[in-house]
Amino acid sequence: MNARTRSHVTTHVLDAALGRPAGGVPVRLEAADDAGRGAWSTVATGDTDADGRVADLGPQRLATGRYRITFDTAAYFAASGQRGFYPEVTVTFELTDEDAHYHVPLLLSPFSFSTYRGS
Repeated sequence: MNARTRSHVTTHVLDAALGRPAGGVPVRLEAADDAGRGAWSTVATGDTDADGRVADLGPQRLATGRYRITFDTAAYFAASGQRGFYPEVTVTFELTDEDAHYHVPLLLSPFSFSTYRGS
């Protein structure tokens, strides 16, 4: 992790339709129940800043396992005067390296989204 990064998992949301960072997006990081029952527990919550980032989403270290980030896109679209098709976007991923930094960016527009493993 670099000096700017304080948490194991970070995210960045860009509004592709408006061509700018998506500030004010509520974000929730959850961990899967290790018993495999489909239950999730909240690890951290936050809102994207003016640059569309949540740099401190959760602790500095997380155990390996399945995690998910849920973006409340309905709240963002309402606040930015847009009407979106997806009221939320959930990205589920496997954290396999306890020493690696995981950056999960989201490119967003009212009728589409994409994500990838960032750096």
